[in-house]
Amino acid sequence: MRVVRIIPDLAVADIEAAADFYSGFLGLTRQDLGLDWVTRYLAPTGANLQVLTHDASGPVAPQVSIAVDDVDAAYGEAIRRGLDIVHALTTEPWGVRRFFVRDPDGHVLNILQHRD
Repeated sequence: MRVVRIIPDLAVADIEAAADFYSGFLGLTRQDLGLDWVTRYLAPTGANLQVLTHDASGPVAPQVSIAVDDVDAAYGEAIRRGLDIVHALTTEPWGVRRFFVRDPDGHVLNILQHRD
């Protein structure tokens, strides 16, 4: 398993209210993901930031999303290590296969792979 991208996830109260700050003030380009609970902002450098009000299927909102090239292998390794799985490996209707795991300090990570 290899990490291919890391995206911070920030919890916000209102996606639309956050748009003025992230697009208006910071000048980031909003990328519509077609979901009403999460959106992504892009910097000219290629950096990404996601803001979300909640998670549509997980019990909590993650603090970071980490895309990998083999999510099934990552899940198997997490299980083998006895890590705290917060949300089991799931294929989501919006095009990702993912699971949530808690790191040693309690942060929830969304480990995902986009479906081809």
